Amino acid sequence: MAWFILARALFVAAVGYTAYQLEPVAAGNVAQNVAFGIVLAALIVLLEVRLKTAPVTHMIGALIGGAIGLGAAKVLGDAMYWANLGDGRVVFLHGLILLALPYLGLVIGARKGEWLEPENLVAIFRAAGPRRRYKILDTSVIIDGRIADICETGFMDGTLVIPQFVLKELQLVADSSDSMKRNRGRRGLDILQKIQKMSGLDVLISDMDFPDVREVDLKLIELARTLQGKIVTNDFNLNKVAQLRGVDVLNINELANALKPVVLPGELMKVFILKEGKEYNQGVAYLDDGTMVVVDNARKSIGKTIDVVVTSVLQTTAGKMIFGRFLDHGAVGQVVTPPAAAVAEGRARPAAPPTAAAGGK
Repeated sequence: MAWFILARALFVAAVGYTAYQLEPVAAGNVAQNVAFGIVLAALIVLLEVRLKTAPVTHMIGALIGGAIGLGAAKVLGDAMYWANLGDGRVVFLHGLILLALPYLGLVIGARKGEWLEPENLVAIFRAAGPRRRYKILDTSVIIDGRIADICETGFMDGTLVIPQFVLKELQLVADSSDSMKRNRGRRGLDILQKIQKMSGLDVLISDMDFPDVREVDLKLIELARTLQGKIVTNDFNLNKVAQLRGVDVLNINELANALKPVVLPGELMKVFILKEGKEYNQGVAYLDDGTMVVVDNARKSIGKTIDVVVTSVLQTTAGKMIFGRFLDHGAVGQVVTPPAAAVAEGRARPAAPPTAAAGGK
């Protein structure tokens, strides 16, 4: 860093000395010439500092655009050989063309610099075929780990995009002083390695960044807009913000809820009563996917596998809950009435009152 400051100071001094020797502003006026040289050098240094944070692709785009604009200005100027160069309007038009076209090329080239990204260049020169579909992974879904299982089944098609800013955030989590966060971060890195080693899966590490945007979630939204892709996440807030901004989202939690087995009131199932419920004479069981089953009249069957009849199914924001009743040998032919009152009230408690869980008993 120190040699950067020294180099800039030497540059400013050199430009000031050059202005002192050549006197570009006023002959014989040393102060004005030196001041002009120093100010000009300071502006150049300021431009260099601003360009330091600009993406390389944007700078290359600006140079290409400026060169094209300069070439176009030269061609137009030569094409106007028939014009009267003694006319001030013609001279002004020549000067305007020489300034305007390189400027437009410079600005447009800088703004469209993301098209020089490797993945975009490949897309431009790829033979005509189906459009490439991008799935952009965020940090939470990588740490969660279920994305690797989904990819292994072959349900995740298209190209999986892992942005560099997501990798950076994942590395910060893996280097955290908190042991829990550190383990989560390392788990995420292991999941990424597992995904990259899967055969038949197209994984792309994207260097595309948005320096003007600080938050990682907003960077993901901008990247999805640029690539016209979808964000894969299990973050509820990112899901809502992306949808509000018109970006498609694939939520792993919604997929997991959709894949849970469907049960209807009146169906029979076998469950293992694990513990006592909150209400009187209730037992609680869990299905293989973690769905809670609240069984009325099952307190005495804790630690046993029993037959239950489903009385109602309640879908909540936290997941699905099933209410049932212990089916003894004399109750097989009984008609079960779903607890409509409990469903109407929108109850989302782990256990329901005996009147709700037992269908009005």
